[in-house]
Amino acid sequence: MNNFIYDVPTKVYFGENAVSNLHTELKNYGKKVLLCYGGGSIKKSGLYDTIIDEITKAGSEVFELSGIEPNPRIDSVREGVKICKEQNIDVLLAVGGGSTLDATKWISAGAKVEHDAWDFFSQWADVDDALPVLTVLTLSATGSEMNCGGVISNPETKDKIGRLARPLLPKASFLDPTLTYSVSKYQTACGCADIISHILEVYFAPEKDMYMLDCVMEGLLKTVIKYGEVAINDPCNYEARANLMWASTWAINTFVKAGKAHEWSCHPLEHELSAIYDITHGLGLAILTPRFLSYCLNEENVDKYVQFGINVFDIDKNLPPMEIAKLSIEKLSGFFFNTLGLQSSFTQVGINSEHFKIMAHKSCEGECINGFVKLYPEDVEKIFEMCL
Repeated sequence: MNNFIYDVPTKVYFGENAVSNLHTELKNYGKKVLLCYGGGSIKKSGLYDTIIDEITKAGSEVFELSGIEPNPRIDSVREGVKICKEQNIDVLLAVGGGSTLDATKWISAGAKVEHDAWDFFSQWADVDDALPVLTVLTLSATGSEMNCGGVISNPETKDKIGRLARPLLPKASFLDPTLTYSVSKYQTACGCADIISHILEVYFAPEKDMYMLDCVMEGLLKTVIKYGEVAINDPCNYEARANLMWASTWAINTFVKAGKAHEWSCHPLEHELSAIYDITHGLGLAILTPRFLSYCLNEENVDKYVQFGINVFDIDKNLPPMEIAKLSIEKLSGFFFNTLGLQSSFTQVGINSEHFKIMAHKSCEGECINGFVKLYPEDVEKIFEMCL
């Protein structure tokens, strides 16, 4: 068990009408606000008008960056940085899902430097400062509302890279489960897969960890499995949407990670997928995760799978360990592909093996992923092939 420091000072307003507190927080960070959002769904839902009212109450001037893409692109970040510098923006307000939040975070960092924002990823340039960011969440998935990470794509280089930097941590986030009522079944399903992947990346680890944290992760997993199905069938069920939203936040705000130092495995694989094919992140993770778990299963780590199967899926503990392990993967697959209704293979989403070799090499950064089980490029290729 490793030592760790836990310090995540994001203020969270949770519950119905949480956005009504936005004007109070905005007053703390200046007068010029850059409002960042995606394709315009916030206008159709009426949320945009609510946000503008809150900005007006704060006595602030608003500027806008719209059209931030799923798998957000560096061009959107560059455009936002330009607005920040030209208009002397004081605070950024991200309204949307994880893509909008991630792009906004990197805009906030780019506004504080003279170099191109892509240098944060291609050159690993230092992130010493950032403009303050506030977030209003409309999709339960990435947990970006309470962490300091963000993933950006560069279509020119076919790269999708995630990075953590403490200055990117949102100052305040507003989480109203009713804002997710209009999320489609497909996006709800992809969000559930994303949440589960965040947890499993930490749960399946080579390090021995606290029993308490394993119990927390198992509880989060059971929550998503229970309420994901409810939200799919009853999208305006407040209890379901609230549980998914809060589970999403706590899956990746570093609480369950504690002092674990191993690398994540499925996320680097999926980043290569969506960098080339622009696949929805959660769907890519859903297809990859059961195959990854199957590939990594062996006699040395089977006990973790047994714990997972018994505590999350209530599999009979009297069965042989390897049988429990394989059943746990089957149960997870059943949730992704039957309960949530997601596509189950690369072939179904139009992905073939053409780029597997280079994707495998890039995901390992030329060497290996030092995760739950060490994965070399040849291992990653085999996992990709299992997904066809």
